[in-house]
Amino acid sequence: MKDEEIKKAVREGYAKTAKRNRSCCGPVNPCCKSTDEAQDIGKKLGYTEDELKGIPEGANLGLGCGNPIALASLSEGETVLDLGSGAGFDCFIAANKVGPNGRVIGVDMTPEMIEKARENASKGNYENVEFRLGEVEHLPVADNSADVLISNCVINLAPDKRMVFREAFRALKPGGRIMISDIVLLKELPDCIQSSVEAYVGCISGAIMRDEYLSAIKAAGFREVRVIDEKSFPIELLSNDPAAKEFIELLKIPAETLKELARSVVSISVYGVKPKETT
Repeated sequence: MKDEEIKKAVREGYAKTAKRNRSCCGPVNPCCKSTDEAQDIGKKLGYTEDELKGIPEGANLGLGCGNPIALASLSEGETVLDLGSGAGFDCFIAANKVGPNGRVIGVDMTPEMIEKARENASKGNYENVEFRLGEVEHLPVADNSADVLISNCVINLAPDKRMVFREAFRALKPGGRIMISDIVLLKELPDCIQSSVEAYVGCISGAIMRDEYLSAIKAAGFREVRVIDEKSFPIELLSNDPAAKEFIELLKIPAETLKELARSVVSISVYGVKPKETT
């Protein structure tokens, strides 16, 4: 698949998610995941009850593969940059932690997600959050402008991950840090999944080997790179992602293959620091 084809497929897939959530999701509507179910998924990923209740309704789409904020140790007044901000879920939680003197910038390449996130920000009266349309390989932010960069199960969707990490390095202030939750591979995926556009949009075939992922972060210039948390990716959470569910049904993947897939994929949270003095 060509890079532009991948980006187009990803953009269209998540546009559908944004539209579906806006048009029919609610506490009791059966046509997509309920608010309660999204809350349950959030808890499984490590979000607290207070975090989940303290954000606008509709921001939590039940997506992601971890909780980068829990490990980022955000402080009052910091500027946070979120790559692949979706409907604003992590941005709003971060905004509550950095306070009115802090700032959160969410970047997403899907116009429908940006629109939804801005609606949620207005609904929740968040004055310290903004959302910008852009690709994570070409971040619409100034050099040395963020204290912390977070991302939740998004970089695996980018065709050029090394470029993403170089951009992250550029955007961070000297001494700034990254905390990224993502999925990586412990072994190569079957060819039928590797070549599937639906699997890419579902965050599976875009994932790369664990060591390659960590090497890309180090190659961008980050230091003290280490995996803070690692666990088997709960394959059942894919059922909440319409794109992932679509590829499972389209390829008619049997349950045993899904179990094998789960053993090949892990969710990791990675920490790294931009040196205070760079050459």
